[in-house]
Amino acid sequence: MTINEYQTLAMTTLNPDLTKREVLINSVMGLCGESGEAIDIVKKWMAQGHELDREHLAKELGDIAWYLAEAATALDLPLEEILQANIEKLRRRYSEGFSRERSTLRLKGDL
Repeated sequence: MTINEYQTLAMTTLNPDLTKREVLINSVMGLCGESGEAIDIVKKWMAQGHELDREHLAKELGDIAWYLAEAATALDLPLEEILQANIEKLRRRYSEGFSRERSTLRLKGDL
């Protein structure tokens, strides 16, 4: 499955009663909520001595992917375009691979 196929399939479960504005708001709130659930799993592993619940974390990452697809849909953008733009930004920033110094560098056009 391609990322754009995922976006199309995932959005078959989008609430059709929402306006574009509501879809965007829901997606960003959903990203925040699901990211919080993911970090809670990692917190339990790092700070509370639990085993890392990889299966649960993988499910939360799937939920994050859904909300990312929803945000892209609200913006009328294919996910592939968003991900490609991100790779291009990372290539400009880390042309020779990761470096601590370049990790704080923001090039013209980067946000």
